[in-house]
Amino acid sequence: MSHNPDKPHKSEEELSVSEDDQEESVDNVGQSIRKRIRQSAPGSHRDDTPKSSPPRLVSMEELMETAKGVTNMALAHEIVVNGDFQIKPAELPEHSLEKKVRDIVHKAFWDCLEAQLKEDPPTYDHAIKLLGEIKETLLSFLLPGHTRLRNQITEVLDLDLIKQEAENGALDISKLVEFVIGMMGTLCAPARDEEIKKLKDIHEIVPLFRAIFSVLDLMKMDMANFAVSSIRPKLMQQSAEYERKKFQEFLEKQPNSLDLVTDWLQEAADDLVKLRCKKLLSHCSDDDDGAAGGASALYSTAVQNQAYLKLLKWDHVNKPFPETVLMDQTRFQEIQLELEQLLLTGTVLLVTFSAAGSALAGIPGFAEKIKTIIKVLLTGMHLPSFNLRESLATISEKVCAEVNSCLSQHGFTPFTPERETVLKGQIQAVGNPGNAICKLIDSRIQKFLESYLASSHQKSLPALPGGLGPIQRELEEIAVKYVRLVNYNKMVFSPYYDAVLGKILTKEESQLVRKSEES
Repeated sequence: MSHNPDKPHKSEEELSVSEDDQEESVDNVGQSIRKRIRQSAPGSHRDDTPKSSPPRLVSMEELMETAKGVTNMALAHEIVVNGDFQIKPAELPEHSLEKKVRDIVHKAFWDCLEAQLKEDPPTYDHAIKLLGEIKETLLSFLLPGHTRLRNQITEVLDLDLIKQEAENGALDISKLVEFVIGMMGTLCAPARDEEIKKLKDIHEIVPLFRAIFSVLDLMKMDMANFAVSSIRPKLMQQSAEYERKKFQEFLEKQPNSLDLVTDWLQEAADDLVKLRCKKLLSHCSDDDDGAAGGASALYSTAVQNQAYLKLLKWDHVNKPFPETVLMDQTRFQEIQLELEQLLLTGTVLLVTFSAAGSALAGIPGFAEKIKTIIKVLLTGMHLPSFNLRESLATISEKVCAEVNSCLSQHGFTPFTPERETVLKGQIQAVGNPGNAICKLIDSRIQKFLESYLASSHQKSLPALPGGLGPIQRELEEIAVKYVRLVNYNKMVFSPYYDAVLGKILTKEESQLVRKSEES
C-alpha cells in the first residue's frame, strides 16, 4: 500500500473525486434529490402523471439505504459522463484539527525513524516495516504476466533476509533504496519520470523514504485512474441499468418523483405544437398501424429533443430542474453559460467581419485574436457584479484597434473615425435584449444543436449554418459534450419519458379529434 509523504504507519487513505470535489458533488446531489422530494406535495398528482401507490412513511434505515443508493448512483454516473473524472487523495483543510494531529503524529514517527538510524549500531525496525510496505505496493502494480519483475522484487526485498542482515550489522539500506527507485522507474507512467529523477538526488535516508512514499501515492493514483478510464466503456451500459433500477426504487418510495419531468415534457410538447408539431400529430391519426407507430416514435423523439434544448435556456434560480436530469444540472448549466458567452462572441465577430468587408476574411489568426480579447473581457459575465455594458464598450475599443492594426499591416485602408463609431455602436448594441443580430446567431446555434441531436447516431456533424464559421470549433466542442450527456440520459430514462409522452400524445390526439368534430 502506498503512503502519503508524511504518513508513518500503514493505513488506507480515503480517496476523493477530483474536479471540484466530486465526493462533495455526490453528497450535494443526494441532498438535492431528497430536498426536492420533501418539497413535493404528496397529493399533487396530475391527470397525465403515471399513477402509483400513495406515499408511505419510511423508517430511518430505509431512508439511509435510499440515500446510499442515490450516492452510489451519482458516483457511477460521474464516472461514465465525466471524461475528466479522476481519483485523488483526500486533502485535509489547512488549519483543521485533524490535519494538525496528523502532522504531529507523522513528524513524531519520522523523528523516531531518524533517531533509530543514528543509533550506534543503527536500529532498523521502522525502516524494515517501511520496506515491507514498499514491497507490497510495488507488487500491487504488477500484472499476472510480470513474473520476472515479481521474482526480482520478492528476492531483493526479502524481509526475513533483511532482518538477518540488520541483526548481523550487514544491512546496506542505501542499496535497497536504490533498487526500489529503479523498480519504481520501471513501473511508473512516463509522466512520473521527473519525480523519479528527483528521488535520485536525495541522499539522506529519512527524506528519501518520505519522497518515495509520495511518488508511490502518485503512481497508485495513476493506476486507479487508468483502471477507471479502461472500464468506462463497459461501465456505461451497466451504469445505465443500475441508475434506472435505483431510480425505480426511489420512485416506488416517492411516487411523485416524476412531476417535474411531466411538466418539462409537457412544455416541450406545447412548444412543438406551436412550431411544427401539427404535421406530426396529423400523421398519428393515420389508419395504418405501422405508420401510426412510426409517427408516435418520431413524436416522442422530437419532444425529448425539444425538452433537452429547453435545458439550455433554463432559469436555474426560479425554476426547479426535472428529477431525471438533476444529477447533471451543473453540467447543463455550465454548457448553458458557455453557449451564452459563445453567442456574444459569435455576434461580435459577425458584426466585425460585416463592417470590414472582405478585407479581413482571409487574414489568418485575426478571428482568434478577437475571440481571445472577447473571452478575457467576458470572464465572469454571469456573476452579479459583472457589468455587460461596460465590458462591451471596452471590447468595442479593443476590436476597433485590432481591426485598424490588422488592416494597416496588410495594406488596407484603416477605418475612418465615422466607421469606427458605427462599429463600436453595433458591438455595444449586442447587449440589448432585442438585438436582431444576436437573436439571429442564437437561433442558428439552436438549429445546429437541434440538428445534431436529431442525427446524433451519425458520426459526422451536421452542416454549420451561415454566420457561425468563426466559432465553429468552439460550437462543435460544446455540441459533442452536450449530445453525449443527452444520449446517456436517454439511455437511462427513456422508458419513463415514453410512458409520460404516451399520455401526453393521447391527450393531444383527443383534443384534435374534439376540434375536428366541432368544426
